[in-house]
Amino acid sequence: MKLAPFALIAVAALAGCGKVAPLHPAAGQTLPVKPALASTTPDAEQLLRPPSQARPERIDELMKRSQPRRVDRFDLPPPSGEAPVLPQTQEESSSEEAGPVTPQ
Repeated sequence: MKLAPFALIAVAALAGCGKVAPLHPAAGQTLPVKPALASTTPDAEQLLRPPSQARPERIDELMKRSQPRRVDRFDLPPPSGEAPVLPQTQEESSSEEAGPVTPQ
């Protein structure tokens, strides 16, 4: 019961932090200078908007119909039609074997 008034005050204070107003430079301050290649000086909204390179648009378009794959002239089977056989290599003795280590 004693916690309820404190919680109510905390919620009211937190709600006051959410005030939304247009952004303006502080008193006596100006916006940043015009970029070298810009035609006009950007305002606060334009400065806060991320460029398209920073947040590219996502394409969520579903495929409406299936399309055949393009012909790839390098996607050929082996001449014999079977999978290639890998050469067999002799494995050296594993260092994971248990036993004493002797210098050579």
